Amino acid sequence: MNKPHETPERPVNFIRNIINEDLASQKHQTIYTRFPPEPNGYLHIGHAKSICLNFGLAQDYQGRCNLRFDDTNPAKEDLEYVESIQRDVQWLGFQWEGQPRYSSDYFEHFYQSALELIDKGLAYVCFLNADETREYRGNLKEPGKASPYRDTAPQENRALFEKMRAGAFKEGECVLKAKIDMASSFMCLRDPALYRIRFETHHQTGDAWCIYPMYDFAHCISDAIEGITHSLCTLEFQDNRRLYDWVLDNLAAFNRPDRPHQYEFSRLNLEYTVMSKRKLHQLVNERLVEGWDDPRMPTISGMRRRGYTPAALRDFAERIGISKVDSMTEMGILEAAIRDDLNRVAPRTMGVIDPIKLVIENYPNPEPEVIFAPVHPQNEAMGKREIFFGRELYIDRADFLEVAPDNKYQRLAIGKEARLRNAYIIKAERCETDDQGRITVYGSYDAATLGKNPADGRKVKGVIHFVEASRAQAAEFRLYDRLFCVPNPSKEADFAQVLNPNSLQVKHGFVEPALAQAPVEQAYQFEREGYFCRDSRTTDGLVFNRTVTLKDTWQQSV
Repeated sequence: MNKPHETPERPVNFIRNIINEDLASQKHQTIYTRFPPEPNGYLHIGHAKSICLNFGLAQDYQGRCNLRFDDTNPAKEDLEYVESIQRDVQWLGFQWEGQPRYSSDYFEHFYQSALELIDKGLAYVCFLNADETREYRGNLKEPGKASPYRDTAPQENRALFEKMRAGAFKEGECVLKAKIDMASSFMCLRDPALYRIRFETHHQTGDAWCIYPMYDFAHCISDAIEGITHSLCTLEFQDNRRLYDWVLDNLAAFNRPDRPHQYEFSRLNLEYTVMSKRKLHQLVNERLVEGWDDPRMPTISGMRRRGYTPAALRDFAERIGISKVDSMTEMGILEAAIRDDLNRVAPRTMGVIDPIKLVIENYPNPEPEVIFAPVHPQNEAMGKREIFFGRELYIDRADFLEVAPDNKYQRLAIGKEARLRNAYIIKAERCETDDQGRITVYGSYDAATLGKNPADGRKVKGVIHFVEASRAQAAEFRLYDRLFCVPNPSKEADFAQVLNPNSLQVKHGFVEPALAQAPVEQAYQFEREGYFCRDSRTTDGLVFNRTVTLKDTWQQSV
């Protein structure tokens, strides 16, 4: 445990440098961060980076971190998203300070702050429509021009704003704007909207309000009310920092030396995914995926269902680091973090995804025998597991060829030997194919080779996996791959046109009998096949989702 104000042993980044300096100068005594999602969709891997940053800093510096819902737009929000966000944060291994907070907790405070700005002549009610607002705002080459309502007297603006709250105006008829600088080179300072009218029932406040603050107005005030020291957000809010500071500088209660400051870091851009909530909504609403927790989605719930672990996602966030440079993160970095964690913790088992039958004709017993195999080859403490060997087995179609292509071929072929994983050396003698194309291989086994090499010194290099047929459990295997065919689908004119048609392949095969009781989300390494977990949505039968392959096979598959 770090002592108070001691620099944690973590990779240095500019945010940690700022915090270290603030603690050293005693600008702040305690670090207070927040994670402020809008409850208008499920969290994705980009949010996981922010969660790990905000909660991780609070942990490392023995500070505090709030979970605060930015619930200022009831037209797009839902309690389903509120609940899913809380589940995701806790699943990742973090706990927020106290109870979850909501921007709506501070609606009355926002309203009083708006009145203060109005009384100071720094805000006004504007009746320009959307098209007129765009025209008056100007563009990056031309300054804006003053709204005809900009110089309305403060007393009249207060009365108009009170009428807005009372519901006297139609939705979209007017907004409350800040009076800043219509010639500013920062578009966010050209009299931005602070309040808009929305006749929507709010999931926390019901119908108590019909005016709702804009994000840039509510966010900085919420930070100040909660005593946030370091308000961390992504680079697209960099210009908006000027508005963040302007609001706090002009409100008497918050214009103080220890008030919050905003710092920006680069967002996560991950290959073969989209991070836009609008596009994720489109994928769900147009049924291009199964839902928010589809294992191909970049959502935390989808990754959880696919078998990703909290430890692996935290490790991934650590690997990519924090900077101010936008870049595209390779999918291989995420998959490497998943493999590294699962290789360490996942029990081993065997599953035959594309089965053909292998008959051991010289096996003498009517019943299968029990063989003990390690649960994990590098962790004896995980113990042994029972596997079965008998006259009839299932092996994978890819592990048998009738004729070996060359002497380097190390799987099973007629006249060649191979070792069954954790069992005996076998030899294929002949094969038959029925009128439906089903292959049956007939062979023999060497009873003296259980767990050891042949006594005559012959070398058998090939190893294949198997499942004994009479005890095997039928299973469905869902083989997931990248959702898109191109590294940056967001750049496409229609991202839906570059969906990967092979992002999900369904196979039917067999697994070891013990997996009939496999708990959902438990990771297993199916030896020689990859990492899998039992699907959390399926209650009828055994369904296993492939989490990740044993190695990066993407380049070979495209």
